[in-house]
Amino acid sequence: MPDFIVGIDGGGTSCRAAVAARDGFILGRGKSGAANILTDPDTALANILAATQGAFREAGIDERHIVSAAALVGVAGHNVGEAVHYVRARLPFARAAIESDGLIALQGALGDRDGAVGILGTGTLYIIRQAEAVRYLGGWGFAVGDLGSGARLGHAALQECLLAHDGIHEKTALTRALLDEFGNDPGRIVEFARAAHPGDFGRYAPTVFDHAERHDATALSIIRAAAATIDEALDTVARLTGPDDGLCLLGGLAKLYIPYIAERHASRVGQPLADALTGAVALAAARFAAAEVTS
Repeated sequence: MPDFIVGIDGGGTSCRAAVAARDGFILGRGKSGAANILTDPDTALANILAATQGAFREAGIDERHIVSAAALVGVAGHNVGEAVHYVRARLPFARAAIESDGLIALQGALGDRDGAVGILGTGTLYIIRQAEAVRYLGGWGFAVGDLGSGARLGHAALQECLLAHDGIHEKTALTRALLDEFGNDPGRIVEFARAAHPGDFGRYAPTVFDHAERHDATALSIIRAAAATIDEALDTVARLTGPDDGLCLLGGLAKLYIPYIAERHASRVGQPLADALTGAVALAAARFAAAEVTS
């Protein structure tokens, strides 16, 4: 087994890494920019390395040990083979595994208990564990999935800006604020959207929630529609889990969504034991220790 293991939580807006001893004790942490392997794998690789370097620096470990470390990387897009093969072949570690960001989040939130987590951030993903069986719902990416995600909220808000500009929908404080940001030029919104990644759209999600708290009609419409898709997914989660199983909602939008999802789900939501990065380290320690025993 290598001297050090690395756990990585790669998200659409930031990447976090932790370096740990063989037993999983965390020695240092680092953070960098987005690590979306589907939309920008090369930037993801650069930020995975940058976050890892930051973790080694904080731990006071020579960064040259990175190339001999074993790492478990949790990212969206783990189920898209082409992206995974591309990134795994270019990771700077001696040994590496790529898993779902949902799996590391579940491990952090629930430990070894049965249950489920919903990750509500730049993207969305639900993951269920019963005994040793793991099942994923969603996580298909912004192009065809990620319903209820921050990226979808931001995208919808910009759509509403164009509808308001054209007089098809009434302008509200939300659309006025966003149009002002783009100099009241719809062409600039179009140009932004053409080049935007999910994280770029996701930056507008907090603005949507802020205006919803002020009872802005457009913001409330966007969030209620998004919350309905979350309720649909959680209905399926409820059918596949027991009433006493754990349920945690994670990610930057989780707490913001609680007032908008159905009470049947909100009443079940519990507090996570730890974060996804902690889960990544725990899985890395178990994975590479097991590999050492069987090798």
